[in-house]
This record gives sequence, structure tokens and C-alpha cells, in this order.
Amino acid sequence: MFYWVMKRIIVGPILNLLFRPWVKGLDNIPSSGPAVIVSNHLSFSDSIFLPIVVPRPVVFLAKSEYFTGKGVKGRLTALFFRLSNQLPMDRSGGAASSSSLTAGMDILNEGGILGIYPEGTRSPDGRLYRGKTGVAKLVLATGVPVIPVAMIGTDKVQPIGRRIPNIRRVGIIIGEPLDFTRYEGLEDDRFVQRSVTDEIMYELMRLSGQEYVDAYASTVKERLAAEKAAGRKTPKPGADSRRAAVRISSDPAGPAPGTVTEIGRAAPADRATPADDGEAGTEAV
Repeated sequence: MFYWVMKRIIVGPILNLLFRPWVKGLDNIPSSGPAVIVSNHLSFSDSIFLPIVVPRPVVFLAKSEYFTGKGVKGRLTALFFRLSNQLPMDRSGGAASSSSLTAGMDILNEGGILGIYPEGTRSPDGRLYRGKTGVAKLVLATGVPVIPVAMIGTDKVQPIGRRIPNIRRVGIIIGEPLDFTRYEGLEDDRFVQRSVTDEIMYELMRLSGQEYVDAYASTVKERLAAEKAAGRKTPKPGADSRRAAVRISSDPAGPAPGTVTEIGRAAPADRATPADDGEAGTEAV
């Protein structure tokens, strides 16, 4: 009840009036049945604008810190997130993350729509970062379609750290559903999980037009925080990941100008990349 009141009567009309969100591809949202909506994550307000334009209720997996705050403010924040159809997602990995994914699976088994940010956290600099395989585990286990969504301009409306949003238009591009039923029976194969995740991230990159960085956003944020605490000059976020964003060929002549490499493409044998952090069943969404 609270969800519909906020969407239809209070928050929805106000946001539509102020921010005038434009939407493309709304007919790609199924009118019934389970589905997973995957989106890039530029701003805290992504979880507000997206549910407003989607006709059906969307249940998001939100970071568990929103539900564990202390004091009056913390309790009110947790109450708001629960009433607005959001579930806590433990991102620490292992059994805790698996339990969170099970809660998401329950939503899908009930025929609902689940919203997930594959990057696991907001982008620190507006670029698209490597997806975590939690979304692939859910999709492969349930066989539901994946609806890719690109949020446009929400980082300008509410940059990280800004409480009062800027008034400007935002955009939402909803892509065609992705079907991964061809991998039926392979849901426990971590290489299949990575392949599915990379395919999802490629579609998000295509829809959003963002530059892709083949590194986890959480890793970049941790490095930036450590450098800030140490008082060192902070380079552009993700700068040390640019080599990972475009893998260099082993050909001495180098790739031709303008060459585009595929997300998830295997690196040459003489330039092997490190294994995924936590991909042996400990990686959170």
C-alpha cells in the first residue's frame, strides 16, 4: 500500500513534474511473469526514478547498510527502504550473500520483478564497471528473462555525496529482454556465470554509452578511500584500470587505431589476467 501511495500520489507526480523523465522501450517490460531488471548505477536516485516509470512493482536488492543504521535516522531509513519494496543485500560474500540472493529468488518464484545493479555499487566516476556474477546465478537458477536498463543523467541530478538533487531531466532506456535459457543445467559453472554477466554488461554499455572499465567499482572505491586517508594526491577514479578496460593485443604492432575489444574476451596467454575476486561462490551481487 505504501509503495503505491508513494508512487501514484506523492513521490511519483512530484518527480515527474520536476525532472520530466523521458523513457524509451517501456514496452520491453513484460506485463506479467517474473523478470530481472539490471541497470547501471550512477546515483542513489536510480532506485527512485526507475520504479516510478515501470508500471509493475520493482523489488530492489539494496546494500544492507541501509537497513542497519543506528539511532532515529537509521531506523527511519531502514523503514523507508522496507516500505519501498527494497530488500537488504549483504555484499560481504559467502553464506551471507547467498542468503540475500535466495531472498531475490523468492521474489522471482512468486512472479515478481527484481531489480539489481550488477556493478554492486555506484560508479565512482560515471563509467561502467565490471559486473559481479550474483545476477547471473539468479538468472541461471530461475531461467527468467533479463531486462537491461540504462539510467541517463542521474549522476548529474544527484552526484555521490549530494543530498539535495539538482533539478534537470533524466532519461531511462529499457532494452529488449535477454534470454539465457540456452545455459540450462549450467548454473553452477562459474565460467558460464562470468559469460552471462559480461553479456549483460555489454548490453548496458551499449544502451548507456558509458566507457567500460574491466575492474570492480568497489575495488576502485577502496583504493581511493585508502589514498585519501593517507593524504596522497588522488588520481582520476579508475585510472589504474584503463589498461584493463581495453586489453592490449600481444601483436608487437599493436591493435589498429579505433579497435574495439569485447567485454569478457579472454586475454592472450602471455598476458593472462588475474582470476576474479570471489568468483568461486563468494561473490555478492
